[in-house]
Amino acid sequence: MAGVALRSIQSRKMSEALQSEQNGVVDTLRKVIEVDRLVHDPVRYALMAYLHVVARADFTFLLRQLEVSRGNLSSHMSKLEEAGYVAVDKSFVDNRPRTMYSVTKEGRSAFKDYRTRMMQAIDLPT
Repeated sequence: MAGVALRSIQSRKMSEALQSEQNGVVDTLRKVIEVDRLVHDPVRYALMAYLHVVARADFTFLLRQLEVSRGNLSSHMSKLEEAGYVAVDKSFVDNRPRTMYSVTKEGRSAFKDYRTRMMQAIDLPT
């Protein structure tokens, strides 16, 4: 009789541990579902990653690094600027327009949060 009770307790503990692990996986997956869609786009993610590392970059540099069209890059940067993730500084150098971009504090935070959520999803138990 004691053996049956012991097995029942062990079975319940294993079930509780499994349930706890499943809840952790579900919570992590919910965080992934709730990622910032603005950063999730591959081109915008790459833009944020470059700016996260180099601090400031001009339009031409980003254009060459990402190998996208001018219109595509401009559109993505506008979305990031509207969200407050990127600051834009327009000026003239030798009578030529120069557009510099940098990540804002809010943008840096959004990028770090996105990376954290995705790394948690990658590290899910298999």
